[in-house]
Amino acid sequence: MKNFFRNILPYSWILASHKLRAILACLIYGFPARKLKVIGVTGTNGKTTTCHLIAQILTDTGHKTAMATTIDFQIGEKKWPNLSKMTTISPFLLQKFLKQAAKAGCRYVILETTSHALVQHRVWGIPYFMAVLTNITHDHLDYHKSYEAYRDMKAKLFQRAKVSILNLDDKAGKHFLSLCLPLTVTYAIDNSADVMAKKVLPEAAGTLFTLISPEGQIVIDLPIAGRFNVYNALAAASATIALNISLETIKKTLEKTKTIAGRMEKIKIGVEGPRKQDFAVIVDYAHTPDALENVYKTIAPVAKGRIIAVLGACGDRDKTKRPIMGALAGHFADYVIVTDEDPYSEDPWQIILTVAAGVPRGATLPKRKIEGRNFFKILDRKEAIQKALSLARRGDIVIITGKGAEEYMVVKDKKIPFSDRKVARQLLSELLTKK
Repeated sequence: MKNFFRNILPYSWILASHKLRAILACLIYGFPARKLKVIGVTGTNGKTTTCHLIAQILTDTGHKTAMATTIDFQIGEKKWPNLSKMTTISPFLLQKFLKQAAKAGCRYVILETTSHALVQHRVWGIPYFMAVLTNITHDHLDYHKSYEAYRDMKAKLFQRAKVSILNLDDKAGKHFLSLCLPLTVTYAIDNSADVMAKKVLPEAAGTLFTLISPEGQIVIDLPIAGRFNVYNALAAASATIALNISLETIKKTLEKTKTIAGRMEKIKIGVEGPRKQDFAVIVDYAHTPDALENVYKTIAPVAKGRIIAVLGACGDRDKTKRPIMGALAGHFADYVIVTDEDPYSEDPWQIILTVAAGVPRGATLPKRKIEGRNFFKILDRKEAIQKALSLARRGDIVIITGKGAEEYMVVKDKKIPFSDRKVARQLLSELLTKK
C-alpha cells in the first residue's frame, strides 16, 4: 500500500506528508529535544561506532546520556536493540524516545542521523546542539541521484547545529568548512586540523596513536582494529573536547572500548571437541565500497593464512555499488562467496549475479578467481557461511560482511529472522564438535 501511494502521488506531496507527521509528533510529545543537548552523528560509515564512543565518554564523565543508533537505543543504563532496520526511526517513535530521555533526566542525547531522515523531515523540530561528520562516500546514490546532492542534504544538519565536528581528510568535511558554520572543530590523520592522530601504529588487536589537540597531546592504545576506527575515535574525541572533557577522561574511555556488536566482531567458540578454532571469523556491517575496502585493508596485513570473504548486497538500494563491492572482494580475498542479503522486492539471484560480475574483474593474477574453485555463488546465506567455514584452515580469516548485528533478513515485505552472528556461532560450534 505504501509503495502504491509513492508511485501515484507527486513527490512533493509525499515530503509534505512526512513533514506534517513530524510536526504532529513534536506537538503531541511537547518538543522534548528542547530540554536536551542533541548531538547528531552523520556520514556514510562509522556513525554507530562514533555514537557509542561519544556516549561512553559522556557517561564516564558522569552525564546521564541517551542514544539512538542503527543497532540499539540507550537511556541512562537501560539499553535495548533497534529491530526496526531504520537508523533514524519515524518521527512519532523518535519524539517518544526523546521525551523518555528528558523525563529520565538525561542531559545529552546522541542521534545517528541519516540523509534520508533529513530529506523526510524525521528530525524536524529537533534543535541540534552539535553535528559530527564521519565521512561521505559512495552510497544512497539511487535515492539522492548524485554525490553532490547526497553531500548537500547532509550539510543541512551542520547548518542548523551550533557546533560542527568535521573530518578534514574527507572532501565533504573540507566543503562543509567553507560554509561559514558558527563554530567548528576539525580532525584528521593526514591533514592539519584542530585534533589529529599522529604516529599511528597498527597492532594485532588495535591501534596505537598519539592524539594531538589544543588541550595537549596524549598516547592512546585503541583496542579496536582499523585505521577507520582511529577516525571514529578522533570524531568522538573532537566532539567531547568541544564539550570541555579532559584528554585523560577521553583516553581512559577509548582504551577500554569494547567491540560493538556486528562491527569487526570476532566470533570465537570455546567448545570442547576434536578440533580447536585455529582460524578467525569476523562479522562486520560493511555494506558500502568504502567500508568494505576499509575492512579488507584492516585484516589483510594480519592474515597469516587466506582471506575467505562472504558478501552480498541489499535490494532496492544503490545498484551501482554492487559490482564495485564484488571487485573489492575479488582483489583482497583468496576465496569469495557471494550470497543473498536483504533482497527486499528484488530477485535475490539477480543481485548475486551483479555483485559476482565484479569479482573476476577485481582479482589480480595471483588471486585469479575461478568459479567452483575459489569463487562461489550460493543463494542461501546460511549455506554460504557454512561453505566459508568448511574452507577455513589454520591461520585463515573468514570475513562475513553486510548485515552486522541485524536480526532479520527482509524478503519483499516480510522480516525473516536471520543473524550472521548467531548463524556463524551455531555452524562453528557444529563444525568444531563434529567427529
